[in-house]
Amino acid sequence: MVKPRIIPCLDVKHGRVVKGVHFQDLKDAGDPVALAVKYCDDGADELVWLDIIATVEEEELSLALIQRAREVLTIPLTVGGGIRSIRHVEELLEHGADKVSINTYGIEHPEILSHVSRRWGSQCLVVAIDAKWEEDHYQVYVHGGRTRTEHELGDWMRRAQDLGAGEFLLTSIDRDGTQNGYDLPMLRYARQHVSRPIIASGGAGRVEHLTEAIREGQQAVLLASLLHQNQTTVGTIKQSLLEEGIDVRWPL
Repeated sequence: MVKPRIIPCLDVKHGRVVKGVHFQDLKDAGDPVALAVKYCDDGADELVWLDIIATVEEEELSLALIQRAREVLTIPLTVGGGIRSIRHVEELLEHGADKVSINTYGIEHPEILSHVSRRWGSQCLVVAIDAKWEEDHYQVYVHGGRTRTEHELGDWMRRAQDLGAGEFLLTSIDRDGTQNGYDLPMLRYARQHVSRPIIASGGAGRVEHLTEAIREGQQAVLLASLLHQNQTTVGTIKQSLLEEGIDVRWPL
């Protein structure tokens, strides 16, 4: 059985980690490099770093911070946010990213997904998706959850997998930052449509939420508020999961 991955997420804005609720009311959570090192030392299996501003002006700052983090990290680093070209992907990989996460641009220009997959391998490509429930289906949104697309969740996931996605980072807009638990119905629905791993994102507030998701078959869970607010540590989470009979990567 594949051991679940515990993955802290750093949403970075103007060189600082921020966190909000439903993608809004962002509050400062600290220095991204310091937090990356802390979570690595605490036993995180991987890290996700998302530049939520990702303007051209911010790009140099972002690349410098990513390189600083890579120099001291011993775990895989996925970087995303504002990817606009193959050259941008190259720069992220050159500055220390092990994988890239593509969201908005992948929907607007899906050919970039196949280009990245062919050149660097599907293991390098994480397709990030933000979705919410609408009447009778899950709708995909872009631009940080602000813009509704024409895509239904299952349809887009199948297409992205066909284009070369190695895994998916699936965030529930409805649950983001609420700490009310992962959107398990959405995760179940998503797993019916693709065979690639799915990283569950949005809503973790207690260790029980991770336990629920993992026992439902999730191979990876993303954490932000739960860690940024110093409610617990990755090491404590893993110890609790072990006590619940869930085999995690151990020792730290």
